Amino acid sequence: MSDHAPTSTTPTASTLAERADEPTIGQLVADASRDVSALIQNEIALAKSEIRVSAKAGGMGVALFAAAGFLLLLAVIMISVAFAYFISMTGLDLAWSFLIVFFLYTLIAGLLGFIGYKKVTKVRPPERAIHQAQETKNALMQRG
Repeated sequence: MSDHAPTSTTPTASTLAERADEPTIGQLVADASRDVSALIQNEIALAKSEIRVSAKAGGMGVALFAAAGFLLLLAVIMISVAFAYFISMTGLDLAWSFLIVFFLYTLIAGLLGFIGYKKVTKVRPPERAIHQAQETKNALMQRG
């Protein structure tokens, strides 16, 4: 006979109580899923809040740029009138002075338009990128 006490494989009341306190795998998965869902929702709420603040600041910046552009346009008009009156002080009729200012602006606009046209004609398509995309397309078509 053996001197060892027989080990019982049946659970006792204390081990059953301990197991009842431990969550099951299903409960753990459900808890993890709920926590991940809450985390994602909180991250989305944070991103929305940050975007809202950023969009407000961006909108205010655009409005201020628009106001600055409008005031600059008014300033150009005022300096044009002043320039025409300055020319008329030389003894030239006021109508001719305004006509000179008009032709000066027309000349500047024509010059800027010509320079812009020359710059635009130098624009070329991205030939290397197009070639690479075509090679990628051909390689994928050969595989399929």
